[in-house]
Amino acid sequence: MTDELIRGTAWGGAVRVFGAKTTELVRELQRRHDTFPTASAALGRTATAAAMMGFMLKGDEKLTVQVKGDGPIGQIVADANAAGEVKGYVDYPHTHLPSNSLGKLDVSGAVGKTGFLNVTKDLGLKEPYRGSVPLISGELAEDFTYYFAASEQTPSAVGLGVLVDTDNAVLHAGGFVIQVLPNITDEQLSRLEQAVSAMPHVTALLDQGETAEGILKFLVGDDLTIHDTIEPKFVCGCSRERVERTLVSMGEADLRKLIEEDGQAQVECHFCNESYSFDGEQLREILERATS
Repeated sequence: MTDELIRGTAWGGAVRVFGAKTTELVRELQRRHDTFPTASAALGRTATAAAMMGFMLKGDEKLTVQVKGDGPIGQIVADANAAGEVKGYVDYPHTHLPSNSLGKLDVSGAVGKTGFLNVTKDLGLKEPYRGSVPLISGELAEDFTYYFAASEQTPSAVGLGVLVDTDNAVLHAGGFVIQVLPNITDEQLSRLEQAVSAMPHVTALLDQGETAEGILKFLVGDDLTIHDTIEPKFVCGCSRERVERTLVSMGEADLRKLIEEDGQAQVECHFCNESYSFDGEQLREILERATS
């Protein structure tokens, strides 16, 4: 089954809901970065959240999520846009820790509990929107819940899950965001709180064959109106031509130094791990363009 992102409303417009199945996306991230299980879970949860947040945008708008804690995984970065295009990486992809007290992957231990969750949105304005909140758990779902409430003033519940097999294969990944709108009644709010408390783990539902829609119905029942559905995909915009433009932008002095001292250049994209090589002759051609 392909991945999916869905956007909808429920209970007469009292809540806005987003559901995600991102198994193939997270598998691709794991393959490209060779992430170990705990790192796969941390990167997958962040990318899933970013995918849903990107789906909240419009047109050419895009965002970057950065999780920067004091754990051994270093920073986690994920980019997403309104079209469902997602990419991401972690500083230390080979991070893996013993299971936590619940027998689960210790994402909090890898991420750390001290640090920040930063979100930058390019909305086509003169300056990007920037929001930042301190990490409160490092488990990430709770941190994104806090981000929505504190930075965007939108009371929300966030669920994120990545199930990794003993052979490092990603079995399931997905999540949900449910946001309270101003017209919600006290009765509906109480019902939502109970539903979130009783919610099975996202990956348990996916393991039973549930879809993103099915996950949301555990929270809001059958009174769900789906407005849009798209397929999230790993997309990286890097290319050899783009790297060449970056080299040109270094300027004449730095390019000459690179040619004289190294005689070649190897540029690797953080997001997709593609590597671009330039020999001395190619660098001299780039230098000519930079000085012409």
